[in-house]
Amino acid sequence: MSYSIDIYKGKLEPTKNFIAFAAFVSFFPQLVAGPIERASNLLPQFLNKRAFNYAKAVEGCKQMLWGFFKKIVIADNCAIYANMIFDNSTEYSGSTLLLGVFFFAFQIYGDFSGYSDIAIGTSRLFGINLMNNFKYPYFSRDIAEFWRRWHISLTTWFRDYVYIPLGGSRHGIWITIRNTFIIFLASGFWHGSKWTFIAWGFIHALYFLPLVLLNKNRINITPIAEERFFPSIHELMAILLTFLVTCLGWVFFRAETLGHAFSYIRGIFSMTLFSVPDFDGRKSALMTIFLIAIFLLVEWAGKSDDFAIKRLFSGSHRIFRWGFYYILLFSIIICYVYTVPQEFIYFQF
Repeated sequence: MSYSIDIYKGKLEPTKNFIAFAAFVSFFPQLVAGPIERASNLLPQFLNKRAFNYAKAVEGCKQMLWGFFKKIVIADNCAIYANMIFDNSTEYSGSTLLLGVFFFAFQIYGDFSGYSDIAIGTSRLFGINLMNNFKYPYFSRDIAEFWRRWHISLTTWFRDYVYIPLGGSRHGIWITIRNTFIIFLASGFWHGSKWTFIAWGFIHALYFLPLVLLNKNRINITPIAEERFFPSIHELMAILLTFLVTCLGWVFFRAETLGHAFSYIRGIFSMTLFSVPDFDGRKSALMTIFLIAIFLLVEWAGKSDDFAIKRLFSGSHRIFRWGFYYILLFSIIICYVYTVPQEFIYFQF
């Protein structure tokens, strides 16, 4: 669609090379679940002569390794407990239901951003650069920043081909409100024709709208804790609040029906919210929580790069660097063997 629209608007010249066009349309790494590439970025790369680049290939392999870790070690382990709790939500306490939402939050992030890392890394082996699709969204300080960091290729697509052509926020408050709801409802509908997805988009529109109307949607442009390892107390509280409201939206995304979503939320905000979570496999879930903590630490350490391990241990001795890579590889193999593999979530959309 972007190819046709850009040609119609005169932003792009039609290509006369059918092979390059066919490669653009069917480029396998990102074909199923993104990143959603545009012809203006991807098509010229097929028209240019390419040679094998060792440094780029090494970087691609590292990004693929991190993507497989996200998917198999983080997402698939979180899926075990997220599915158990969501599928039997009436049986659990509020604290257990809240933990189930956290598990799903890291399941969908590890699953989808992991796929994107694998796709981007695979493309680098062919000398093709795909756009970055995730930039540590759970470190966002407000919901506007979250959407600049989550599924970037889809967010920018809706911005450039829907929101701005409709007038964006340049034509008064009511047009701004209308356009904000249109793009978020369209984003929900893009995921599927279920009311839960529409509700998810509607909720994020409600989150986003006050920031747009108060002109505060671009106050967090600079990287979080730039040139610092530790965030400030204010930044940490903003990150936690943004993560919590995002998780509230994930309930609607994961629930089977609207009734299921509302009953799940009612269950969270019950008197049992402050009880100790209790569910089958609770002890083994502690290992998954530990892995999530390690995962977040690595992501935080590499938050200034395109992917977390791009330069991690780059200045260290080869023993430490390769030891880290082998730990990742070993954990991927162990989890793949002993954990039931889960289909990529975004394959269903």
